[in-house]
Amino acid sequence: MKKSYWLLKSEPDVWSIDQQKKAGAKGVAWDGVRNYQAANNLKKMKKGDLCFFYHSNIGKEIVGIVEIIKTAFLDKTDKERRFVAVQVKFKEKLKNPVKLEIIKKNSFINHLPLVKQSRLSVMHIDYKSWKIIYKISKV
Repeated sequence: MKKSYWLLKSEPDVWSIDQQKKAGAKGVAWDGVRNYQAANNLKKMKKGDLCFFYHSNIGKEIVGIVEIIKTAFLDKTDKERRFVAVQVKFKEKLKNPVKLEIIKKNSFINHLPLVKQSRLSVMHIDYKSWKIIYKISKV
């Protein structure tokens, strides 16, 4: 089964990559998403898919990678029972975080929803863009 690639945004003062790492192998529910487009993206995720972990507001940079370990289930934080969550576990912290300004300046990846739809908290990333961003993080 083919893997898909995603980006999940979190404000580091609410949930950071370090907190995600401390959560260990059981991971945590990625919950609290209340945008329908973002929620639909959560529903498309498959076990084993990889997600960039993006620190929004503070930092505005991709700081790590998490893996989907459980597909969409009802979000316990949603009283209306309309939205879903996924379970994610820490995979790695990027050696060099990739700042939003770098992504905006790179003509190969500045088409991403991260640039075009800045309010979207869960988005798909094509494999070619994933590889470029990952490579930038290694430099």
